[in-house]
Amino acid sequence: MANPPPLTPEERDRIAQLHAEGKTRNDIARILGRSKSTITLAARGLGLTFDRSATAAATQAKQADAKARRAQLKLDLLDDAERLRLRLWEPTTVVLSTPKGPARVTLDLPPARDARDIMGAVQAAVRSHVDLDRLDISDGADAAKSMLGQLGEALQVAADQLNGTTSDE
Repeated sequence: MANPPPLTPEERDRIAQLHAEGKTRNDIARILGRSKSTITLAARGLGLTFDRSATAAATQAKQADAKARRAQLKLDLLDDAERLRLRLWEPTTVVLSTPKGPARVTLDLPPARDARDIMGAVQAAVRSHVDLDRLDISDGADAAKSMLGQLGEALQVAADQLNGTTSDE
């Protein structure tokens, strides 16, 4: 794919103007019809940076909300597992076919097949609880992965600058 033409002095001035107006990098890229990396490189060359604090704060708030919802769901899943498990030891009414027609019979415990199904549901609830627990435990690892990803992107931008190319054009 052919490289796009270099930015004109007018485009660089327009980038500075739009940045001063508070436009985001993505907005400027859209307005000028240039790639995000081109705008990033030009802004950096002009000594400009883009404020990401609002985005970071919104992301943190959403993550905190999701973590709270997962915590409640984990508790609910344990409650579900406990309630289901109690059914293993309760009398159960079943309908049996008899020569005289269907008959309701109360058993001291659920039939083996029903007990197996109940245990499967208990296991599924507990497994879901554990999976949600693991998700919250892995938050620290995800933060490290995110930092490494950002470092990789920064290295790519630096390499592109050295080579005189941009990565997403």
